Amino acid sequence: MNRQTDDAAMIFEVGPRDGLQSLSLEVPTQEKIRLVNALAQSGFTKIETTSFVSPKWVPQLKDAAQVMQGIMRKPGVRYTVLTPNLRGFEHALKAGADEIAIFASASEAFSRANLNCSIDESLERFEPVLEQARIAGLPVRGYLSAVIACPFEGAVAPGQVCDVAARLLQMGCYEVSLGDTIGAGNRETMAALLDVLLDTMSADLLAGHFHDTHGTALEMIRHCVERGMRTFDSSVGGLGGCPYAPGSSGNVATGAVVALLEAMGLRTGIDHTALQAAETIAASILKDAA
Repeated sequence: MNRQTDDAAMIFEVGPRDGLQSLSLEVPTQEKIRLVNALAQSGFTKIETTSFVSPKWVPQLKDAAQVMQGIMRKPGVRYTVLTPNLRGFEHALKAGADEIAIFASASEAFSRANLNCSIDESLERFEPVLEQARIAGLPVRGYLSAVIACPFEGAVAPGQVCDVAARLLQMGCYEVSLGDTIGAGNRETMAALLDVLLDTMSADLLAGHFHDTHGTALEMIRHCVERGMRTFDSSVGGLGGCPYAPGSSGNVATGAVVALLEAMGLRTGIDHTALQAAETIAASILKDAA
């Protein structure tokens, strides 16, 4: 599904969903569509386009259906959607999503803040979503939040992260994206986590999703590459944050990730000129939201 050769990397662009969701000012639907289209022209093969979540919880994404309907679909690009429950999955399927994502937490406190349930309860809720995705032939990606630390209960044990990641894979997720949701990690904490994870699962089943709160996201990505990982989430222009994670800042900027991976000798397939055009749109959105 997402297997990369040793000299190629996959950048999973999450700006249109994870990047925009925490902005308080409503971004016009046409601007979201414009951003997604610009990213598709930049060479990304996976773009997290929106989320079918209740507008009560994430009002910024209430236009998910309109965005999915309005984008200009480019052949070879998978337009992915986050789905919190079966109802969200049904909307995503109707909207023509190419792939869906579910999300869990490695921290009980964060799970209750973000999903209003325990970790076990959240995984149980996603079982019917995974079953319907299998029937529909849609790949499912798993997000795992707070893999380094939780804003409510501090450091999270690597063994706990490993347990939830393994359960997501067993349930049918083709990949687990490891989220340092509040940007608390660094090379050392990432190394300790991978020491545990890579004892039980291969690097090609994992992705990195790092917020750059303390400027350590790139050093974490570098270490992950050295340990065999080749898939990383990033957000154009560093858009992002998390409405349920006090203190979190934006996702690591896509341009910086492209530069790092290519400097390490990995092919990204990204058109730098086209990416700059997408970054200009993201900067305009941020300026308007300021």
